Amino acid sequence: MKREDSKHEIDYIKRYQEDGYTTNYLFENDSLINSETKTVYKPEDIFIVAHHRYEGMSDPDDMSILYVIETKDNGKGTHLLGYGPTADLEEAEFFKDIPKANYSKNSDVNELN
Repeated sequence: MKREDSKHEIDYIKRYQEDGYTTNYLFENDSLINSETKTVYKPEDIFIVAHHRYEGMSDPDDMSILYVIETKDNGKGTHLLGYGPTADLEEAEFFKDIPKANYSKNSDVNELN
């Protein structure tokens, strides 16, 4: 079932929270960290269920990617990554290092049930 298009990341975050993706993941010290438990994850520990790119309505340089994540220990949540001219290059590299096998074949957020 396709989801309706959303113009804001928060709309999708709320929808995913309703589906059980409630954990917020932070990027720190070359790792993704569960904001509550402080569990540390490396790229091979992360599975991308869906992702969606956003471009700022008033500023095209204001760009981000919302990642919907599951972890090796069955955690479920989201992470918002800024990209473009002001992106954190280390954070972007972390997501590039996630093995392609860890991406859902239907990782387009519009295809997720």
